[in-house]
Amino acid sequence: MSERDVFEYALLRVVPRVERGECINAGVLVYCRARSFVAARTHLDETRLRALDPDADVTGVRAALRAVEGVCAGGAAAGQAAGDDAGRRFRWLIAPRSTVVQPGPVHTGLTADPAAEAERLLELLVR
Repeated sequence: MSERDVFEYALLRVVPRVERGECINAGVLVYCRARSFVAARTHLDETRLRALDPDADVTGVRAALRAVEGVCAGGAAAGQAAGDDAGRRFRWLIAPRSTVVQPGPVHTGLTADPAAEAERLLELLVR
């Protein structure tokens, strides 16, 4: 059995009308300190989003989700966070916000493969 490391994850939720508090899951953030790993996997179900708000800004939501993926990837796509380590980028992304795309609470687990864990959580909790 491979060595397993602690990882943290948070769902990315889309709240099209903040005043109503209704949301759909649209992604997952995964961070594993031991492996200096941070990644976001996203999937936007446009039909579910429009069920909550027929006038939702789908293009804006997709752009926000891509931006989260960019911050996780690091480099030029991370903007001002480009020089930050994986942990700082994860902590910045999970900070509470009053925007349409919001992070959920952080949960923990053990994994031998953080990238595979991100895919598993996306399938389990988002798709």
